[in-house]
Amino acid sequence: MVHLNQNTLTDVGIVSTIVDAAMEFARGRPKSGAMLLGAAALSSRVPGLGVAVSALLRVYRRLR
Repeated sequence: MVHLNQNTLTDVGIVSTIVDAAMEFARGRPKSGAMLLGAAALSSRVPGLGVAVSALLRVYRRLR
């Protein structure tokens, strides 16, 4: 059985944000990619920040 703790969930959020940043760079959106990389770097201090920034970017694009 897998035990999930706060550190595991934080690490998953950071990796998820880094993958989103890589996808943004691949799609030719360097500003969004850089923003996501910055959010991933800060996610170790502010858990959930990277996921929140990723979600806000998606909402922004959807409403634009």
